[in-house]
Amino acid sequence: MLYIGVDLGTSAVKLLLMDEKGAIQKIVSREYPLAFPNPGWSEQNPEDWLKETVAGIRELTAECDRSQIAGIGCGGQMHGLVVLDKDDKVLRPAILWNDGRTAEETEYLNTVVGKETLSRYTANIAFAGFTAPKLLWMRKHEPELFGRIEKIMLPKDYLNYMLTGVHCTDVSDASGMLLFDVAHKCWSREMLDICGVKESQMAKIFESYEVVGTLKPDMAQALGLPETVKVCAGAGDNAAAAVGTATVGDGRCNISLGTSGTIFISSEHFGVDPHNALHAFAHADGHYHLMGCMLSAASCNKWWMDEIIGTKDYAAEQSPITDDKLGRNHVFFLPYLMGERSPHNDPSARGTFIGLTMDASRADMTQAVLEGVAFGMRDSLEVARALGLHIPRSKICGGGARSPLWRKIFANVLNLDIDVLETEEGPGYGGAILAAVACGEYPSVEAAADALVHVTDTVHPDPEIAARYEAQYQKFRAIYPTVKDLFPLLQG
Repeated sequence: MLYIGVDLGTSAVKLLLMDEKGAIQKIVSREYPLAFPNPGWSEQNPEDWLKETVAGIRELTAECDRSQIAGIGCGGQMHGLVVLDKDDKVLRPAILWNDGRTAEETEYLNTVVGKETLSRYTANIAFAGFTAPKLLWMRKHEPELFGRIEKIMLPKDYLNYMLTGVHCTDVSDASGMLLFDVAHKCWSREMLDICGVKESQMAKIFESYEVVGTLKPDMAQALGLPETVKVCAGAGDNAAAAVGTATVGDGRCNISLGTSGTIFISSEHFGVDPHNALHAFAHADGHYHLMGCMLSAASCNKWWMDEIIGTKDYAAEQSPITDDKLGRNHVFFLPYLMGERSPHNDPSARGTFIGLTMDASRADMTQAVLEGVAFGMRDSLEVARALGLHIPRSKICGGGARSPLWRKIFANVLNLDIDVLETEEGPGYGGAILAAVACGEYPSVEAAADALVHVTDTVHPDPEIAARYEAQYQKFRAIYPTVKDLFPLLQG
């Protein structure tokens, strides 16, 4: 049988066709526009997602036996607010995860409602990108539209609704709304009251691997697929990517080095760190996970290479950084080019070079950028370790993970074995695996991921280099607390 995985991203929808043995048959990508109607705002038209997904699935399946397609699973951009009226019409463009208009509402939630109260209700505190602050913003600034809301959903859930007619969400994506009681996997009545919405407006909750429905006749016809195709609940992009890297079960870890960066730690047990430095979410495997999110990861290196040095030859710039230089750099870099989420939750934080001297070289600064991202990721790892989680190794994926040097730096800064994967298709691959589980191809998400995801290489830490980096990390972690009060002053 064949399974379709959908990765509903911010710039494009990426679709893949996977067989029951995990082999990818074909990949299709379809772009759609992104709008910035005001400074700091970020919006998209959900109907564009549907249009390009339908066209993409038709292209994806054009050369296969469509009768063999058994299921569809979506992984999608998290936190976005999609609202429909009583006629299922989109009321306004979706407000996306990277939209920054809700500073006032986020401050209200964290200070007036209070972080301890939010954590008790939802296991998390408020961030500007989360869905609850967006609802508060809409209630204040668009009261007429707010009063017409019939259904509230997340981006990938809009696709599932249009495919099946079922108003659904999954536990992993719902966890990022600040409306969901993660510990008990249900909507938080207290948070719904705070945001002025009713539970009847919210989606029915499913585990990620559960079937929510089959294709509506009109959608089956539009896609050229049988009406019997099952659609599973799917997952938020990070949880779906974790499935696609076999970061499921207890104590497994994945580091994603994309534009932003995440460290994703799966756990069979619910847990929250006392400072809410990490997100505590439900996982797509039926359990839970902790996640640290850096707003700038591989984008730091891209900024340094493209904008500052002015080169596309990343490998050449990294070639002078030999093993004897690792852990001995006197230049440090704070990777907060767009503020920071985990573990500091400081939108005012900024990128900073420190330790420059007359003998500092271009290679020293390049090395500092790579090390700064690894040190920042370790900040989140230390929070998880403080909760008693034993993490002996991690997968690594994303564009930045293609650098052998950066993989070596991560292995030694974190003092972990770093596994490199055969397939790096992230949320789309995870969505297809979830669809296969939903259709009964595998008994569980963990069994499917272990069978289908393969490690091709492992980078081991070098004890001597790791010891040098341990000393360097202790210096790095002292820098942010020392300079953090300067950042608001620099912004006037």
